[in-house]
Amino acid sequence: MPFTIVRQDITKMNVDAIVNAANTELRMGGGVCGAIFHAAGAEELQEACSQAAPIKTGGAAITLGFALPADYIIHAAGPVYHRLDKRRAKRLLRSAYTESLKLAEAYHCESIAFPLISSGIYGYPKAEALQVASEAIEDFLSEHDMDVYLAVFDKSAFVVSKKLMKNVESYIDQHYVDTHSVQRRPLLDVEQNVLESTYAPDFQPEPMMSGAPLDDLINHLDEPFSDTLLRLIDEKGKTDAEVYKKANISRKLFSKIRSIKGYTPKKATILALAIALELSLSETDELLERAGYALSHASKFDVIIEYFIINGKYNIFEINEVLFQYDQPLLGS
Repeated sequence: MPFTIVRQDITKMNVDAIVNAANTELRMGGGVCGAIFHAAGAEELQEACSQAAPIKTGGAAITLGFALPADYIIHAAGPVYHRLDKRRAKRLLRSAYTESLKLAEAYHCESIAFPLISSGIYGYPKAEALQVASEAIEDFLSEHDMDVYLAVFDKSAFVVSKKLMKNVESYIDQHYVDTHSVQRRPLLDVEQNVLESTYAPDFQPEPMMSGAPLDDLINHLDEPFSDTLLRLIDEKGKTDAEVYKKANISRKLFSKIRSIKGYTPKKATILALAIALELSLSETDELLERAGYALSHASKFDVIIEYFIINGKYNIFEINEVLFQYDQPLLGS
């Protein structure tokens, strides 16, 4: 179910469907539209489009992907932006996304990639176009499972509030340590005890017993990651679906975390789950520790996440906008 914003050439994305920012006649145009036609095979694609045209503004049609990695191309006609009729433009732009997603679902697509529709020659302000796209996609994903990508190259599309960016920048300045020192996870209590006893002045090694030291370590291991996660979900009074959707991860990945004993997800996935559960910093540290990770002030990514947790800001898409501005990996998928 993840919604991921990427910097990538949409014509090269390995997804079930890509979306073409089309005109209502479905004729080859410039920009993203032209790039898609050229990559797919202009003659074949134009012939297919001619059979599907015309479509209404805010509507969508589907063709094969031809030479593209994607199986399908969904052609969505966004509106030309008119400053004096913003409400109509927003309604039609939202419809272009929604109709594309419905078509993708009807053709059993599990993944789809969008450009930022109408933000080129149609004049829709990039920041407003991004907001409409995000709202439409998030609303669709609240009731459907699909991997959705939005290919955005221009940082100007992300209008994070100046106050928030200033606060994050200040927090980074205070806490980020620009170092290349080796970062090791904190020792578990049982490991620390063994280490301290080994180097104590009065330490006397006990006679070796077959299997005893390893058995002792295993018997004193802390609660496994998956058990900790499920316990926190219950304690927070949330359902699995609420958590994986708010964490912006797929149901398939969440099922793997829940059902495969000993499975450890990536650190970014664990932090997304911590945000979804609205964990405190200490609770986040505990969850990370169960998987052998820790937050580090030598990582700008970690410092940014820490800022949002400390300040009780748990909107994963707002966090991702800030991460995007700092060229950091995004939370979720």
